[in-house]
Amino acid sequence: MKNILLVEDEDVLRMLIADTLEDGDYTIDEAANGQEALELLQDHSYNLLILDYMMPVYSGMEVIEKVRADESFKNLKILMLSAKTQRFEQEEILNAGADYFMEKPFSPLKLLKKVKEILDED
Repeated sequence: MKNILLVEDEDVLRMLIADTLEDGDYTIDEAANGQEALELLQDHSYNLLILDYMMPVYSGMEVIEKVRADESFKNLKILMLSAKTQRFEQEEILNAGADYFMEKPFSPLKLLKKVKEILDED
């Protein structure tokens, strides 16, 4: 079973995403901000980090910087969720260390399909 850390500050959206991913038979841990995410990353092993761009405490970009600076997370795949839709913004996210990008709003089923694609690469 693959382990996913879902980091989203909007409770309703986090619940919707988690419920959708549970249909894919994944273990899902949830965090409401970047600080919680970093704490969970220190204590658990994940195959995928699904990360919101705009969050309190640490933004998604700050989390990516910290994760990519730590060699122990070199194999962790990161999917950034963001309403940032300009091409240069998406490129900035990918250049910062995200492996994948998905634009908000999105279909939960499209997200599930993307997660399956990502995790099947392992």
